[in-house]
Amino acid sequence: MFHFHSVHLDITVGTKRGSDELFPSVSNGPYIMSTTANGNDSKKFKGDIRGPGSPSRVIHIRKLPNDITEAEVISLGLPFGDITNLLMLKAKNQAFLEMNSEEAAQNMVGYYSTMMPIIRHHPVYVQFSNHKELKTDNSPNQERAQAALRALSTPHMDTAVVAPSSVLRVVVENLVYPVTLDALCQIFSKFGTVLRIIVFTKNSQFQALLQYPDGVSAHSAKLSLDGQNIYNGCCTLRISFSKLTTLNVKYNNEKSRDFTRPDLPSGDSQPAMEHPAMATAFTPGIISASPYGGATHAFPPAFALQPAVSLPYPGLSIPSLPGGLASLSFPGATRLGFPPLPAGVCVLLISNLNPERVTPHCLFILFGVYGDVMRVKILFNKKENALVQMSDSTQAQLAMSHLSGQQLHGKSLRITLSKHTSVQLPREGHEDQGLTKDYSNSPLHRFKKPGSKNYSNIFPPSATLHLSNIPPSVVEEDLRMLFSSSGAEVKAFKFFQKDHKMALIQMGSVEEAIESLIEFHNHDLGENHHLRVSFSKSSI
Repeated sequence: MFHFHSVHLDITVGTKRGSDELFPSVSNGPYIMSTTANGNDSKKFKGDIRGPGSPSRVIHIRKLPNDITEAEVISLGLPFGDITNLLMLKAKNQAFLEMNSEEAAQNMVGYYSTMMPIIRHHPVYVQFSNHKELKTDNSPNQERAQAALRALSTPHMDTAVVAPSSVLRVVVENLVYPVTLDALCQIFSKFGTVLRIIVFTKNSQFQALLQYPDGVSAHSAKLSLDGQNIYNGCCTLRISFSKLTTLNVKYNNEKSRDFTRPDLPSGDSQPAMEHPAMATAFTPGIISASPYGGATHAFPPAFALQPAVSLPYPGLSIPSLPGGLASLSFPGATRLGFPPLPAGVCVLLISNLNPERVTPHCLFILFGVYGDVMRVKILFNKKENALVQMSDSTQAQLAMSHLSGQQLHGKSLRITLSKHTSVQLPREGHEDQGLTKDYSNSPLHRFKKPGSKNYSNIFPPSATLHLSNIPPSVVEEDLRMLFSSSGAEVKAFKFFQKDHKMALIQMGSVEEAIESLIEFHNHDLGENHHLRVSFSKSSI
């Protein structure tokens, strides 16, 4: 048995140790069990046309897509227990899976009755079979199928030896660039299905808890990723097994997600973490696809299944990675490969500005949402153009990708990379009417502190603004009056339930929100409280 165990780890890690050759033979090879069962021909397996029926170890799966692979069918059952046999009826778009116990089969049928599996846009039906076991012959196809089954199913009894938990604790050290929940999902889903994930900042360190369906995936991920850098020379992953046996996620948002529960609300604050002393007897493991194939942040209504076994994953693209930086690759053991922009390209050329209204301060505040602005120069003889120097190239890329085309003072911003490597300050005694400003020592930088939680709160401009650092004496009416004092419309307002230091305020348009952020970020509300304003991904 141990031999197959190690094969599984090789597959999961997606190394070159035979896994590349293994999968084509699994999915394309002549890997269909003989259609004879119990010695009779396949008419016996017309399928069980009936309801869920009485429990059986054998599960009948119907309405499979035409190009279904054995690995995909196996992966439907894997989170629930070992699979002892498989029969594919591709011509009928059906399959039979035999589980190692009736209990595992009941968990599987029960789970998929509330959470219908979807394979490449096909809803798939799962029910108990009339057959109590699958008998298959010893044809070469069958032997190959058995070998693949052994390679793809993990002996569950060995799991505890390999991994003490299916929950990993991930600490990101040297957090120079923002790391999002989505980015972690992309990286960790190479080793198995990520069921649940929570990100948080603790002891000023960016951390995550991440749950797989089984300890083997967790073990593989830890083996491969511990000590790796996400970006060149920084954002180092430190991974350990968590003492938790399951994660309890209450909200699906940028701080936490439960892929088995797409129906959860988004909430508007940090999810409360609970530490269940014991995992529930049955933690279902949906083989959910990472929902990041599309270009939206929306939570899809039903997850397409992408089995954890068909590694390596096709390149998932994640919209929320900095500027859509390069897709994930594993070039050697030094980093996970998101190359930042060429070093030194941190000066942006902004054009189509409104020369009557633009100031260095307003560009400093707006671009400061996406990085730390070092210097701003509005061009003396062409005031609709400005240069903005960010502290590094990733921040420049983030600002460019989020602000290009946005409306500022009634005009659409045009942003390109500048050929300048820095913004020159005017020489001593040469006054340039205050058009060049140096902000390198500004106390308003949002990203100066490594691991700052601002990194995980970077969102595109939106009509809804997130307000924080509100003193206790300031009430809703005060903030509504403040934000409408510039002539903008306040459409809605809401304090966070758990924390009245924070609120959401919805302006009449994205353009009004941009101008309100510029005007009221760092506004003095008294009692030594300066208001912090950023774009929210929520609406009210």
